[in-house]
Amino acid sequence: MSISRRNARRSVRILGVASASAALLLGLSSQALACNIRDFSAEALCTGDKGQIVVTDIDASKRTATVTVFLENNGADDKQVGEKEVTGAREGAKVVFDEDWKADATYRVHIKVPGLVDEDIKGNVTTPATACKKEESPSPTSPASESPAPTQSASTPAEDSATPSASESSGAAAPVSEAPSNAPSAAIGDSNLAETGANSNTGLIAGVAGALVVVGGGAVYFGMRRRGAKSGS
Repeated sequence: MSISRRNARRSVRILGVASASAALLLGLSSQALACNIRDFSAEALCTGDKGQIVVTDIDASKRTATVTVFLENNGADDKQVGEKEVTGAREGAKVVFDEDWKADATYRVHIKVPGLVDEDIKGNVTTPATACKKEESPSPTSPASESPAPTQSASTPAEDSATPSASESSGAAAPVSEAPSNAPSAAIGDSNLAETGANSNTGLIAGVAGALVVVGGGAVYFGMRRRGAKSGS
């Protein structure tokens, strides 16, 4: 049985269409497995009181990508937060950048995979309206058992009232007696008591007194002799 030219041409066309379909399917599948910017996402998170920029890579081809994060200011790069590498995984591989971000700040995340991707994540990253809360340390409180220090009363304590005052104690004490003097006491009204020296009459008075004693003694002596003579006669 001979094959006509018409049937041969038809067979060739069928094989060509099948080959083209297979090539198209292979191209689409390879494109689906290839790394692209849609495999990457980023978000601003809080871990305790610390801020973070977290980038996730779900590239199933497991290509290694370089991730660079920039802080934006009025549409321009203000500073580079950091640069790290991440290897994609179907379940999602994460890379974390510690950043004390402020509320409503904008970050640009650039992804680079040699020969495949060299662009920013679409839409950038905008932080929440509330920054991460700082943990406040509890202020020390005074123990409840401690009582306030007693204040000094304005009134005088009772025991202080029993203590004699300085004026009372000095009044009750006996006056200090002066040492006795050996000088003869002066007669009242005698103005010459305080005078000493040549104007004093002490020597004259003593001489007169001595003379009177001698005269009196002589009179007593002669009187006794006369009595003895009379009694003897």
